[in-house]
Parts: sequence; structure tokens; C-alpha cells
Amino acid sequence: MTVNGKPRGSYKKTAERRREILQAGIEVFSTNGFRSGSIREIAERVGMSQAGLLHHFSNKNELLAGVLELRDDESRRISNLESPDGLEHLRGLVRVVEYNSSVPGLVELHCVLSAEATSPDHPAHSYFVNRYRWVVGITKESFEGARAAGQLAAGVDPDSAARSFVALMDGLQVQWLLDKDSVDMAEETRRFLRPLLTVPL
Repeated sequence: MTVNGKPRGSYKKTAERRREILQAGIEVFSTNGFRSGSIREIAERVGMSQAGLLHHFSNKNELLAGVLELRDDESRRISNLESPDGLEHLRGLVRVVEYNSSVPGLVELHCVLSAEATSPDHPAHSYFVNRYRWVVGITKESFEGARAAGQLAAGVDPDSAARSFVALMDGLQVQWLLDKDSVDMAEETRRFLRPLLTVPL
């Protein structure tokens, strides 16, 4: 139930509690991976019993889905992918990289889970297959939009540029997690994009 578009009473408390659980899930899964991370540890981090946690999320897979959705919602908000402007999409992806520098737990979660999920029997396997397909696709569209607007350098192939760009972002995350002082992810991302464009990023 809402009042003026805002959750009220117990509904608001439930939403806040779910978010606390998801944040704890991010911490546990990013540290231990999905297979080793336990419902018990997540429940302990938010000061509740396993039964209480399972009142909000019926099982571990549902909790994982909520964690991944929370991460994606924040990335979509920051990147402004609703804009029809391809260049703005690319700028939005740089903003996501800047944001990622402030949330090492989320970055670690992505790196750990994406590696684990290469196994077809992992519960997040389909999620990451579809996510990479979508991320590469939307990035390709961004480069195509830039090309249509005369903003893409001659000879740049949008499909190849998109795959290279996504690979760069993921590779930088691993390097950054290993040595945060030596890697500026956002600046390296800009350096990759600048030669591909005919306008300032």
C-alpha cells in the first residue's frame, strides 16, 4: 500500500528489510561466491533467523535473482539507456564505470558470479548469457547511433567495438579489484572510446 506514491507502515518496513537482505547477499556472495555463500550467514548479517529471511525470499536462488536485479536497476538508472542518443548511451556506460569504482562489493559480486556461472548448471548461467547478449547488443546500438550521427570514426565496426568495449570493462574490473590504486577504470574506459569517436566524449 502506498500514500502519495510512497510505501506506508509495514509495507515500507518490508521493502526496507528486503533491501537490507539484498545488500547482505551482495556482501556474502561477492566474498564467498554463490555456492559457498549461505542463507545462514546472510541472515546473521541482518540480525534475523533463517526462517525469517525465508519469509522474504523463499530460497537461495530467489535471493540471488533479487541481488542481480538490484545491481542491474542501479546500472540502468545511471546509464540513462532510455535516451535515443547513441553517444549519450556511451557516456552513460562511462558513468556506470565511475559508479562501480564506489561499490567494490558489487564489482566483486559480478566478477565472482560471472566466472561461476560459466557452468551450465549454475542458477545464474542463463542470466549471464542473456545479460552479455543484451549488454553487447545495446552497446552495438550505441555505436551504430553514433555512426548515424556522424560521430563514429571511419572504419570502426560497431559490433567489434561493442564486444571489445564490454571485454575492456570486465577486464578492468578484475585488475581494479586486485590493485585499486593502480587502475582508474573510468579514465581507461574514456581512453578506449576517444579514438573511436569524432566528437569529445
